[in-house]
Parts: sequence; structure tokens; C-alpha cells
Amino acid sequence: MPHDAAATSEDTTRRYYDTADVDAFYDAVWGGEDIHTGIYRGPREPVADASRRTVEQAADKVADLLTADSLALDLGSGYGGATRRLAERFGCRVTALNLSESQNRRHRARNAERGLDRLIEVVTGSFHAIPYPDRHFDLVWSQEAFCHSGDRTRLLREAVRVLKPRGALVFTDVMAAEDAPADALRPAVARLGVDTLATPGFYRRALRDLGLAHVDFDDRSEHLVHHYVRVTEETRRRERDLRGTISGAYVDGLLANLPLWVAAARAGRLRWGIFRCTY
Repeated sequence: MPHDAAATSEDTTRRYYDTADVDAFYDAVWGGEDIHTGIYRGPREPVADASRRTVEQAADKVADLLTADSLALDLGSGYGGATRRLAERFGCRVTALNLSESQNRRHRARNAERGLDRLIEVVTGSFHAIPYPDRHFDLVWSQEAFCHSGDRTRLLREAVRVLKPRGALVFTDVMAAEDAPADALRPAVARLGVDTLATPGFYRRALRDLGLAHVDFDDRSEHLVHHYVRVTEETRRRERDLRGTISGAYVDGLLANLPLWVAAARAGRLRWGIFRCTY
């Protein structure tokens, strides 16, 4: 693949996630399973529980679609929490495509521990060039991965290309509000290795242009402030322990960056929710 915006963002993402610091942080603060934005039921609910609820509610949107004969693709699958849940709940076969080989090794080990390796194939690769034929999957799924892309139009084209005509694209992503100034968000999103976030309107237009006539966005933006507050609280609460296991520079970066996300969410400059898209 040429060294373009997509490749640049991939290099940044790979370097970020292939580090012991990142593994230790997500394990301590998120539980190292579902590293997604959470849907919260209470002010002190653990981040990991709220993140798992997001997986379940997204999976509810394909309960009428998936069977044991289905093929699903998880783009940017991370440590595999959602991949495992899809396989467990529906008995379907799931391909997990993810850039980070460090995450993928941990993903494979957990699949084996849970007896799910017969249903799940973990593949190291890019969602900008999905290594599968056209119309191959009943479900294309992703959670908080598209925000890392430097070429989201290309990414969406690939996701739709491998989707069967009666399949569904289901994803969550952290997005900018339609009227959010890019400059106002740039300091926060710099940690993702991109300059800007997509908006819900961009996804609606781009997916319809690609032939997905039904683009439903379940807006859950009201959870964003609480999510970033909880992640910030947990990072501060565990700061001493974190500094014992990961680099001080990484902790310092988190403590400087996370409040920027809290401020952006409070200012109404961020959006988040669950997309379900079909032909």
C-alpha cells in the first residue's frame, strides 16, 4: 500500500498499541477486554462493565441476522472482547482483523482459554485493504476503530465491499459534532494519530453513496461526558500503581490528554453512538 494518509495513520496506530504501556493501561483501567466507550447505569459503575454493555447493545442490533452459519468480521478488534461475545452469543464464525500483533497474541491466548479458537480467526492486517473477497461476510463490525483511520472513505469502501447483500455494517465511533471546529478538537485527537474526527453526517452520506440505503444512528452521545470523567478518575485513582508498571511519560501524557476529551464532551463538540447500516 502506498505511504499515504491511511498508511501514516496505520503506522501511528501500530506503534501506539504495540507497547507494554498501552497494554498495562487498558488492563488496569478498562479490564483489558472491551476497550470501548461505555453505556453507564450508575455514577460509579466500572468502565469495563459499561463497555461490555455497549457490546451487548450493539449485538442486540444483529440478533435477527446472525446464526451459527453466519460469518462476521470485526475490524480493529483490539483484545477481542466483542469478537468473543459475538462467537459466544450467536455461535457464528468471526474473523478479527487488527493491526497490532501484540494485541493479537493476547487475543488468541484468551480465545484458547475460553475454548473459542475454533470459531475465531485472528488476522494481523489493515482495514484499509481487507484481505477477503467481495460479499463475503454477513456482518461487518467495529468499535472505536474508525477514528484511527487517515482515510475513512477508503475504509468504508472496503467494509461495504466485503459485506453480503443481506448483511449489516454495525459500528460505534467517537465523532465530532457537525458544527465542532476542527482546531478545537485537534489537541485531544492528536493522541489518536489523526487530525480530525468524522461526523455522523459524514458517515450517513458516505455509506449511502456506497449503496447502503438504510443508515440508522442510535445516538448515545449523552454517555460521553460520564465515560471520559470515569476514565480520568480511574487513571488518577490508580496513578501510583500505574507509574509502577508503565512509563511516567505515558502516565503524564494521559493525565494531560484525558481532560481535553472531558472538556470537548462537556462543550458538546463530540458525538458517539451505534450505527446499523444495510442495503
